[in-house]
Amino acid sequence: MHPYHKTTLLSINNYYYRRGGAEFVFLEQNRLFNEIGWDIVPFAMRHKDNLSSEWSEYFIDTIEFGEEYLFMEKLIKVPKVIYSFEAREKLSRLLDKIKPDICHAHNIYHHISPSIFSILKQRDIPTVLTLHDLKLACPAYKMLSHDGICERCNNGTLLNVIKHKCVKDSRVLSAIVYLESVVNRSLKSYVNNVNKFVVPSKFYLEKFVEWGFNRKQFIHIPNFIDIHKYQPDFSAGNYFVYFGRLGHEKGLTTLLKAAGNTQVPLVIVGTGHEEESLQKLAQELGVRVDFLGFQSGEKLHAAIRSARAVVLPSEWYENAPISVMEAYALGVPVIGADIGGIPELIQEDITGIRFASGSVESLGQALQRMSNLPDSRIEEMGRAARNWVESEYTADLFRERLLELYQSLGVSVST
Repeated sequence: MHPYHKTTLLSINNYYYRRGGAEFVFLEQNRLFNEIGWDIVPFAMRHKDNLSSEWSEYFIDTIEFGEEYLFMEKLIKVPKVIYSFEAREKLSRLLDKIKPDICHAHNIYHHISPSIFSILKQRDIPTVLTLHDLKLACPAYKMLSHDGICERCNNGTLLNVIKHKCVKDSRVLSAIVYLESVVNRSLKSYVNNVNKFVVPSKFYLEKFVEWGFNRKQFIHIPNFIDIHKYQPDFSAGNYFVYFGRLGHEKGLTTLLKAAGNTQVPLVIVGTGHEEESLQKLAQELGVRVDFLGFQSGEKLHAAIRSARAVVLPSEWYENAPISVMEAYALGVPVIGADIGGIPELIQEDITGIRFASGSVESLGQALQRMSNLPDSRIEEMGRAARNWVESEYTADLFRERLLELYQSLGVSVST
């Protein structure tokens, strides 16, 4: 009999399929605890792409925030976005059926909503929330506005969200998100009902404290990677690669300008709304760049593995990008912007190089420096990167850290 076989984890996230970074962590966490004999009970939103679940009858109705709805349908959905009574009612019914030892939630904003947390507290279920973004402090998630990094709402008015149309450049959507934040702050939906906030980067933890949150309620548990799915070869390539979404906050304009100035070969993997303008800019600058579009699995791994270094030129507060760990797991060093949680994932001159975010000159110098290093030095950095992931960021370590947290909240994890 497995020592953990009776423990039940109530695992909550808006989506129950692989959609983004938060869903990756949510689903992998479910798998990791299932592996040690835990019962996993998901609570999510109904969606055509969902994985199958025996508990799906308790899932809430689909809400796709920002999708085209008839006017009356939009009016019906707005209150759910702010505070979902449907989610409370369905979770209550689910909790009449099961007795979870712990609840761990991930992204619940605008769909399930924080309305569920007081129900969990009333039933004495210890609750953990992983903060994959800055939503707790910034109503628009990113502390990013039309003019770059934005912290106007810190010690200021949340009305800035509407004024600057922070959500999808829409005053209406921004107003809904403003109302949602005001209501849940006044109800203290998060701070009064969540036992512990898990933060994947130290930077985010410090940022929340800076914005007035209680440090004792937060714990840093880094993200992880399943190293067995990544096979490195450590040979130094000759081009630099960016992989991920092609959005304006990712710093790709800066990367193209720096690559143009230094004439290093570049590969860009991914899609996004900036794709066309980036291709046009690359042509104007005469950059040696290949746009490979969306890639996954072994094709993506091959593109990364063959690079000299992965470049992460972000110009917003990244949390703890898994792309850095993926590069390391494949034995490739990283050139990363000194912003958000990126610097804490780069050991200078050991696993990569940092540069000043948004600076074409600084990034150009980093690219040139990495180009000029002997291949043997690049291979050495790749091996150091892989070793660091194996010692600090494995799935097993992630599970152990969560088990310690759950135990600290009074959960018995063995019989």
